[in-house]
Amino acid sequence: MEYDDKIDRELERRLNRFVKEYLLREKDKDEFETVEEVFDRTTLLNLYHLANKGVISELRGVVSAGKEARVYAGLDGENRPIAVKIFLTWTAEFKKGRLKYILGDPRFEGIDTSTVKLINAWASKEYKNLKKAYEAGVYVPKPIDHYRNIIVMEFVGKDFTPAPTLKEYRNMKGLTFFMLLQIIRQIKILYDYADLVHADLSEYNIFYYKRKPILFDFGQAVVKSHPNAETYLARDIMNILNFFSESGVDTPPYEDVLEFILHG
Repeated sequence: MEYDDKIDRELERRLNRFVKEYLLREKDKDEFETVEEVFDRTTLLNLYHLANKGVISELRGVVSAGKEARVYAGLDGENRPIAVKIFLTWTAEFKKGRLKYILGDPRFEGIDTSTVKLINAWASKEYKNLKKAYEAGVYVPKPIDHYRNIIVMEFVGKDFTPAPTLKEYRNMKGLTFFMLLQIIRQIKILYDYADLVHADLSEYNIFYYKRKPILFDFGQAVVKSHPNAETYLARDIMNILNFFSESGVDTPPYEDVLEFILHG
């Protein structure tokens, strides 16, 4: 027992040094304490694994924070900017709203729905969805790697500042009919070539960067064979049309857009 305790203490010391000196590069004490507070040992071990692979070399701070996950800007082993999405393993809210997107998906039949295993499965699902979308030619952040509750992907933005979402872009520059057509086209490519429906598409999870709409947050995306796929597709279309319409852009009829995506 004493030997095990000694190993545990040494592991804790190495993990803390890893975060403070290696990931955060001796940044300010407050930021280190925030990381200590947010991330448990399991997450630190997972970060350690990805760092040892050279996938992550440095974290630059949070760029997005939600109840279920944090997204950090960072650098990979070749000093290229990356986004590191870390799902919180201790959150109690996760299971309530996410299980419906996994149940009914044939890729996750028989999955253990205990909280930690469900979160790891969700991260795996998001990474696989993102990879399918990327390989199909959809405008999405390039997936780089995944390990348990952590996803690493291309950073969309400049100088560690994320690109504006559609919601933010409207406030800065305004929206156009051409942008709407671009998004509808991405929904169709996703449906036709990746066999996926995003299932939670809105102005909050589409970047507009270098004249392209870049879709993100693919955790809830479902395959076309999912029993609720068409319901989710209809909701995605209505969300986007309503947003553009409320922003003063003339929009095509919902029925025409749905027909184009399903049969066009």
